[in-house]
Amino acid sequence: MNSNPGLSRRGLLAAATALPAAAPDTVKLPAKVRVAVWGLEGHSGEYTKVLARYPDIEIAGVYYKDAKAAERYARGKAKVFTDPIRMLDEIKPDIVGVCNSDGERAAAIVESARRKMHVVAEKPLSITRADLEKVKKTVAANNVKLGMLLPMRWEPPYLALKKIVDSGEIGEVIQISSQKSYVLGQRDEWLRNRKTYGSTILWIGIHMFDLMRFTSGREMKAVSGFMGMPGDLRQGDMETTTTSSFRLDNGGTGTLHMDYCRPAAARSHGDDRLRHAGTKGIAEYMAATGVTLMAANRKPEKITALPAEGSIFAEFLDHVYLGKPTSLPHQEIYRLCEITLGAHEAAVSGKVIAL
Repeated sequence: MNSNPGLSRRGLLAAATALPAAAPDTVKLPAKVRVAVWGLEGHSGEYTKVLARYPDIEIAGVYYKDAKAAERYARGKAKVFTDPIRMLDEIKPDIVGVCNSDGERAAAIVESARRKMHVVAEKPLSITRADLEKVKKTVAANNVKLGMLLPMRWEPPYLALKKIVDSGEIGEVIQISSQKSYVLGQRDEWLRNRKTYGSTILWIGIHMFDLMRFTSGREMKAVSGFMGMPGDLRQGDMETTTTSSFRLDNGGTGTLHMDYCRPAAARSHGDDRLRHAGTKGIAEYMAATGVTLMAANRKPEKITALPAEGSIFAEFLDHVYLGKPTSLPHQEIYRLCEITLGAHEAAVSGKVIAL
């Protein structure tokens, strides 16, 4: 288990194992593409795990506050920098992977987009509406492409849930229940500070808000919620428990409850769950039981034939350089960030926030 949850459990591990001996399914791009990685928080491993399939992609520069971690990520193949601005000016990358702290992320996106560099950023794009507007304006003014790291929507169980809903098997989804539960561990300083962290809703809630919408086909129209730090599980300003409740576009309801109460002895760092209740049945996923389906006129069953796992960064590359469609156009990314900011504001204010 990662002793430093501030640096993604997927990040350096994915970087260290991203280059297998054989690379079936190689994808050829029209030209070489240079990537600069600004920070290694969150899902920075997404940039490296596609390298075997995309030989035209080069990680050319890496900046991170921990030089040793940056060296491990670079694998001797990329230049390590102590100043991200110098990295952009020297490397002049085609794409910037932004994985710094939540509070500093919007400024890094704006700095990269202003140089007319495409950006694939960790989520959320910002922790304030004002900074989100700056991102929108700069991206549009410089005609660059923007992606956001939401790798969970490409995981097989959630793709299977989406497929079930899309098939009509459980009818119209009228209730969504979801959970994220994590081991608290020892957190990096930026996660302990409100100015750089934002909130637990902003940092990890956005993942499940995306999955709730993506897999159900429903939209969120209003949100209320609460968050706090009760008990003795404390890591600075990090909320250790949150609940967000949504009104859906069809009059249905949705909830997400999150906590950092998972014991360190647990078999996995996280316990994510998602359940869709529809007018004809129920489909749900949890690690303990897998994807299960209960629908009219058929016996309850566990779905074992799951879709293949995808890659958000691969989809971004195919979209930008091969002209393929994307499931995350700019308006979808911005909408998700606005929903997440609304959920955060609802928990801060105690009010119902229209979305």
